[in-house]
Amino acid sequence: MAEATLQIRKNDIVRVMVGKEKGKVGRVLKVDREAGRVFVEKINMVKRHAKPGKANPKGGIIEKEAPLAYSNVMVMCNKCNKPTRISMVVEDSGEKHRACKRCGDVLEARKK
Repeated sequence: MAEATLQIRKNDIVRVMVGKEKGKVGRVLKVDREAGRVFVEKINMVKRHAKPGKANPKGGIIEKEAPLAYSNVMVMCNKCNKPTRISMVVEDSGEKHRACKRCGDVLEARKK
């Protein structure tokens, strides 16, 4: 997949819209822009077997988050508390902001 222009960013609160985790809400831990996938806290947990090593001296079965496709999650608006699409708003000063499509509330200023 080519580099996708994702409007989902690290630390955003998102709701899963499709799949076995549908309806759950969590915080984005990591965004993989090249693959178009996001890791959401405590969602899509998988078990992996690990050999003993420096990071995990005992080894054993480890539970960790697996990635979700970014198209399967929607950003939650702080004001209307509903999942929403994101619009980019440009102010007169030239600053870009991410805004809620439902209520128009600014999610955050884009850092240059």
